[in-house]
Amino acid sequence: MFLNRIKNRLRQISWLTTVYRKYVLRLPFDGQYPAIVQQQVLFLSKLVPIESCARFSILVPVYKPNLVMLKEMVASVQAQSYSNWELVLVDDASKDQALADYLASLAAQANIKWLERAENGHISNASNDALAMATGEYIALLDQDDLLHPDALLCMAHFIQDKPQARVLYSDEDKLNTKGERHTPHFKPAWSPDLLYSHNYISHLGVYQRALVEQVGGFRVGFEGSQDYDLLLRCIAQLESDNIIHVPYVLYHWRAVKGSTALKESEKSYSQQAGLMALTEHLANKGCDVQLGELPNTYKVNWPLPTPAPLVSIIIPTKNAQGLVKQCIDSIAEKTDYANYEILLIDNGSDEAESLAYFAQLKAAGTVRLLTYDKPFNYSAINNFAAGQANGAILVLMNNDIEILSSTWLTDMVANVSRQDIGCVGAKLYYPDGTLQHAGVIGGLGGVAGHSHKHFRGDHSGYFKRLKVTQNLTAVTAACLAVRKSVFDQVGGLNETDLTIAFNDVDFCLRVQAAGYRNLWSPHIEMIHHESVSRGAEDTPEKQARFSKEIAYMKNTWSQELMNDPYYSPWLTLDREDFTYR
Repeated sequence: MFLNRIKNRLRQISWLTTVYRKYVLRLPFDGQYPAIVQQQVLFLSKLVPIESCARFSILVPVYKPNLVMLKEMVASVQAQSYSNWELVLVDDASKDQALADYLASLAAQANIKWLERAENGHISNASNDALAMATGEYIALLDQDDLLHPDALLCMAHFIQDKPQARVLYSDEDKLNTKGERHTPHFKPAWSPDLLYSHNYISHLGVYQRALVEQVGGFRVGFEGSQDYDLLLRCIAQLESDNIIHVPYVLYHWRAVKGSTALKESEKSYSQQAGLMALTEHLANKGCDVQLGELPNTYKVNWPLPTPAPLVSIIIPTKNAQGLVKQCIDSIAEKTDYANYEILLIDNGSDEAESLAYFAQLKAAGTVRLLTYDKPFNYSAINNFAAGQANGAILVLMNNDIEILSSTWLTDMVANVSRQDIGCVGAKLYYPDGTLQHAGVIGGLGGVAGHSHKHFRGDHSGYFKRLKVTQNLTAVTAACLAVRKSVFDQVGGLNETDLTIAFNDVDFCLRVQAAGYRNLWSPHIEMIHHESVSRGAEDTPEKQARFSKEIAYMKNTWSQELMNDPYYSPWLTLDREDFTYR
């Protein structure tokens, strides 16, 4: 009798899953996305059901829903290939008889619970009521009109079993249009605190250890619209980085319908204010000022400057290039609101009378400290030499072809690089025509590393806002890179033996990351980079041989780190710098 009930239940799950996949979860239409979906289906189909793993309580606050969409949401839960779950629905006093009848009909199922509130209390109160009814070790947050992938809970269970330290997990997600077609997948990075401080990139599917949620007090009234962001911020305050797990599979499908956050975030401006309040409170003990970002539901954190303001040593190597150096020095003088800095200009074999005269003029005026490096050009060695002569507690490595655009550039750099968990800080660099040259470095692009969003329009928001928000990245370019001198010395500076010209900044950032620091890129530190004008291209057999040797060194030394960049999805291309699909 008992075995027959199990068999019937398994047949029911199999039938629901088949129907759900065939009729509710239609094939996607977004460019190359179908091929990725098939690859993900192949992985998920190989997962073995884990019935002894965690029980999931799926919390769904309900208020005046589209009944058809609500039923499809419930069907997506019932179709789960993993069976150790309960669905907890709380009707926030919708006063809808058809809804009440439907929810009552679900109560006959042992793993579905529902409650009708007597008075409307909004989403935080309804979510807390659902939390109070939950019995699972983990809770999953699901909106009333969205859908779960049939293998969503199975995949989460797999990762929980594989990573027992997991207390918060989040998956990739996509959108579902009115035709049932999937599109606009968000392939997310791994844990990136500064990206989370910029916007709630974690979002759906969010799975939390129930004890942790109860420990922080559940959902808070007054944060409606960003109640999940507020919950997440309070949870991560209790966690270490390895407790937060990214599950790189699309397990959640947002409904892109009128009024939905998935369709148009600006329609829910109240959520932005709630998010601002949550983030401000989260960072209050750090002395930060938080302001609204350029895009809806994004934020800019202004970290406090140390007191007293530290001396910054700006290191600029050059050979000749009087025009470029003048442009660089003048822009620093004219567009820097941070006063406590020195400029070290390192002359590496200049032989043009005009340049030599200009450098002497700068020295005489006290504008720069002029140092001489009388050895063959070795970018790493020149910067190491200059760092040894620097008086500042903070170093800024800067190319001679940089032109400052934002007056707060050095204030932002100093504020961020002074944080004890931050290693290197990089800038947003444009080509002279206004297109993007650098928005951080992505490991593995082109075989070694490449620039995020290279050649995009200067005003483009990037892949899921990433050109408009501060974030952690594996590396940033030394065309303008800030680092504390103590960190520079700790990792041994730039590699002047194996990487004399190329990739020395990527290697440096990787060593800083390996030492336990997070690197950071900011879109608010803006400059023009007249790239490699003074040194030229890799266009001789000797230069090409040296470049090939440096590529080989990077691949031999950092192959695993470069090909598994935590801040870039494995589903995105390594052939181009445009965040398209692999």
